[in-house]
Amino acid sequence: MMKRVNIEIFGRVQGVGFRYYSTQKANKLNISGWVTNRIDGSVEIDAQGEEKSIEKFIEWTKSGPSYARVDNINIKEKEIKDLENHEFNIR
Repeated sequence: MMKRVNIEIFGRVQGVGFRYYSTQKANKLNISGWVTNRIDGSVEIDAQGEEKSIEKFIEWTKSGPSYARVDNINIKEKEIKDLENHEFNIR
């Protein structure tokens, strides 16, 4: 079953490779979507894939790469969308 989520990650999550490692993790799990730094210092992710893969990805985002410090995370389910490509990109 497919699942799509929006994830907001707060803490020391910029300047620590969070976007890069998110992309690597998403590609390993066959997840489509994007990751971006936000002006408030947080990171936002839109991810779509198989439910098990999304759950594994969410677990990873709770700690992120080794230099990150995740203080808070918000997760919202979103409507599945038909994708033209199945890539995960840094925005």
